[in-house]
Amino acid sequence: QGYLVESGGGLVQAGGSLTLSCAAPELTFRWYTMGWFRQAPGKQRELVALVDSSEDKEYADFVKGRFTISRDNANNTVYLQMSSLKPEDTAVYYCAADATADRLQSLEVNFWGQGTQVTVSA
Repeated sequence: QGYLVESGGGLVQAGGSLTLSCAAPELTFRWYTMGWFRQAPGKQRELVALVDSSEDKEYADFVKGRFTISRDNANNTVYLQMSSLKPEDTAVYYCAADATADRLQSLEVNFWGQGTQVTVSA
């Protein structure tokens, strides 16, 4: 059984929106830095956004102004709101959790979700 469970992926047209959710019922959620990564076919996994335990947020340049990460500590859930989606956003999106932002940025992640497919059609 995984510690992180994603949901919310799907097929959307370019310019549309999707919201991904990641539940972490077995973690002491509020202590963790939570993040979203993505991996497109033939490409390396890359960090999309993260939010630490103080709710400081970081975004990859390619999603700034379009995606918003948020966390709900009461429900052990992190969200990724995606808008103005582009075909190049097509990828499997993974939720991740670890102690610090540095560990997520270096992909030294202890907890990964199973991934959810996001497909953006032109």
